[in-house]
Amino acid sequence: MWGRSASFIYDKRQEKLDFQQQQQKQYDDVSYSPPPTSMTEISLPNPNPSPNPNLSAYYQTRAAHHAVVTSDWLAQAQAAVAGDAKSTADGGSEGGGVGRGKEGKSVVDEFNSWRKQPELAEAVAAIRALASVIRFSKATTMMELEIELKKASDSLKSWDATSISLTAACDLFMRYVTRTSALEYEDFNSARSRLMERAEKFGEISYKARKIIAMLSQDFIFDGCTILVHGFSRVVLEVLRTAAQNKKSFRVFCTEGRPDRTGLRFSNEMAKLNVPVKLLIDSAVAYSMDEVDMVFVGADGVVESGGIINMMGTYQIALVAHSMNKPVYVAAESYKFARLYPLDQKDMAPALRPIDFGVPVPSKVEIEKSARDYTPPQYLTLLFTDLGVLTPSVVSDELIQLYL
Repeated sequence: MWGRSASFIYDKRQEKLDFQQQQQKQYDDVSYSPPPTSMTEISLPNPNPSPNPNLSAYYQTRAAHHAVVTSDWLAQAQAAVAGDAKSTADGGSEGGGVGRGKEGKSVVDEFNSWRKQPELAEAVAAIRALASVIRFSKATTMMELEIELKKASDSLKSWDATSISLTAACDLFMRYVTRTSALEYEDFNSARSRLMERAEKFGEISYKARKIIAMLSQDFIFDGCTILVHGFSRVVLEVLRTAAQNKKSFRVFCTEGRPDRTGLRFSNEMAKLNVPVKLLIDSAVAYSMDEVDMVFVGADGVVESGGIINMMGTYQIALVAHSMNKPVYVAAESYKFARLYPLDQKDMAPALRPIDFGVPVPSKVEIEKSARDYTPPQYLTLLFTDLGVLTPSVVSDELIQLYL
């Protein structure tokens, strides 16, 4: 399922880079100097509010995570990934290993602990929290362990039922970790060890997803192009950051992204990279589209039809781009592939968020508070995923392979 060429190419490049670094280190200095502070040591207050059935915790909390993304985030993430091999050899570390949980700690507390790391997606935090359940489980049989994992998965999914990536990641974790016939022929300790290995493998694949996507997308970004982005997607940020590091010349148009103004934060990151950037009000997309060469967006979820669910406004941008023959590219990790098939905009679980217009609004005026919309597949050109570059029509086939 996960043996795709993109992952192998990435691993080969990473091994070559590690070898070059080891060679350079032998010549630079014989003495050992400790590595720089890892991302796991960076802490920030836990922004997770008490779950409110009328509001989406996902959209309430992700702004706090995005706000701490700094200009040296990619370098820190690369350092963390580069340390994965050494961490595994040493028995795992907080930066690269999956099982970091403490005995007696609830899976939700473990999940929130991982979420404090700004470079980790919410879904990856859930994967690592579930892996810790296996590591510290008191179960004595496989049935007990699977029941414990199922309860932990359900607890995480109920933490915020509006988060598509969280639900999809938990479902995929359960399928990937427990789907092996070898468990039926092994004693419990061996089977548990095998589950732990598969959990760590799944976490490693998910952790590398953004870098694989960034690598695959580089051939589609050409010198002199203008890219329109909508919202603050950390995957799209890494795609453009990698392009800038590769000395590509391009400029970026960022929509303002009201009401949480995600475009302001994204444009700030582009300015730190010295990438020419222009901030647009959301209603100026059609006006500016003739200057745009391509649209790049992230996704909260990729559904069975090949369409995406993303921040409100993605659908209308795709409509304008399609009418003007501009390609719309989606950057999304495979753990966001969800078994959903929305038929229209209202055929989704509502994800609401508070909206402040800055002026008093009469009580009789109804306010649309939905945080996301659905973009059908016919308005999308390609999806860049860690499984490879996919057309929307191929997504259903990939979902079948993921979940069967």
